Amino acid sequence: MSERFRGFLPVVIDLETGGFNPHVNPILEMAAVEVRFEGGQLIPGDGWVRAIHPFPGGMIEPAALKITGIDPADPKRQALSEAEALKQMFAGVRRALKREGCHRAIMVAHNAAFDQQFLHRAIDRTQAKRSPFHPFTFIDTASLAAVTYGHTVLSEACSRADIAFDASRAHSALYDAQRTAELFCAVVNAWRYRAPPVSPADPAGNENANSEGAS
Repeated sequence: MSERFRGFLPVVIDLETGGFNPHVNPILEMAAVEVRFEGGQLIPGDGWVRAIHPFPGGMIEPAALKITGIDPADPKRQALSEAEALKQMFAGVRRALKREGCHRAIMVAHNAAFDQQFLHRAIDRTQAKRSPFHPFTFIDTASLAAVTYGHTVLSEACSRADIAFDASRAHSALYDAQRTAELFCAVVNAWRYRAPPVSPADPAGNENANSEGAS
């Protein structure tokens, strides 16, 4: 994993939110899915999801709730504060980093700029310490899907990648994260990976030491 992604550990993230503005709309659900190599293929691993209490003063757009089907006031959600949810997710990511021998996590998400902005705002609000994620780099599966399958919508990209997608379960953070993880793995496994070139050592410090001449 460390060699394939330059020391980074891809972690698939999906956030369900109360709108599109990370400054005023809260995170309502947060999910993460690990990926791992098995038999030379990248496959989805363990999933994690938590319901989140809207932060004090946050504004929830009714239209967003119609899309997600989330009722923020439902006690059955067993929602956590942003701070506690981030603490738990970061702890799990750090354990995965240690296990895989990577030095930092990199967010993988569908339309990743959206999720990264909301995550950063939550980190700022809660003053969360030691985020394991790279502060600005991410891997966007919408872009990967556009190049690989000619489409950016998650459901259609999954269809073209022969990944089952149940539209009735979409906009659940864990379900979307799991399908995004499958899509990411499909792209990685189909890609022709070029390992870094290794040049033969030359005691004299010259390239092509065995060549009789240079052109």
